[in-house]
Amino acid sequence: MSEELNAAPTSETPSNEAVDTGALFSGEGAPAGETPAEAHIPVIRGRKDKFGVSMGTGRRKTAVARIRLKEGKGEIKINGRTLEDFFPTEANRHFVLAPLKATGTEGKVDLWVRVNGGGPTGQSGAIMLGVARALLVMDSAHHSVLSDKGYLTRDGRMVERKKYGFKKARRSFQFSKR
Repeated sequence: MSEELNAAPTSETPSNEAVDTGALFSGEGAPAGETPAEAHIPVIRGRKDKFGVSMGTGRRKTAVARIRLKEGKGEIKINGRTLEDFFPTEANRHFVLAPLKATGTEGKVDLWVRVNGGGPTGQSGAIMLGVARALLVMDSAHHSVLSDKGYLTRDGRMVERKKYGFKKARRSFQFSKR
């Protein structure tokens, strides 16, 4: 019995060697002339008008942002105001500029934004999604960078509704034993 365990594997006995899975993910298993990156076609949520202006819509909580993006000098107008006037907080300005910095288009495109609903955080999140979608319409080569950083994913978290018998969504009224 010990001779069977120490025997060298032959073509008749199965081998416990590792299988090379690198060929499965390196594009060698894809059809001829096609790599896995080319096989995936991204869904583009936006459009481009006849003047070459890319448009995208972003939503976050109850805020809705409509973005128009075109080649330019880097001007940003939000509801007719500059970025610094509209968002005095540095964190909200960072959200708006994050997709532009990731793709290297900051200072090369002009943004015109119309946003309403929600508060400053929701509005900056909506603008971030809209800018990322408009950049994708402008150049679909940005898809991998934008999706890897999570700029193309809509944040679906909303305020939970208040339930009857409760003071807020989950907070109940104070309990009095006596």
